[in-house]
Amino acid sequence: MNTRQRRTLERVFEQPTRSDVAWADIKALLKALEADIGEGAGSRVRVALNGVRAVFHRPHPEKETDRGALVSVRRFLENAGVTP
Repeated sequence: MNTRQRRTLERVFEQPTRSDVAWADIKALLKALEADIGEGAGSRVRVALNGVRAVFHRPHPEKETDRGALVSVRRFLENAGVTP
């Protein structure tokens, strides 16, 4: 994991929850963690990591992930055993 991906991981876990984390950065973090990422119908993105599966909605038309989605990403990473 490079410095940018580590910074993204820290931003995902920051309190209070941020609203300015770009989806592209989250996707790059998941790829660095070697998660299986697949495209679903519409804006859905299927992710599997360490036996944990989740479906996220890619934000549109904005680039940034909203707070609710970021909380879901945080919960997914915690369940998969990933913390900063």
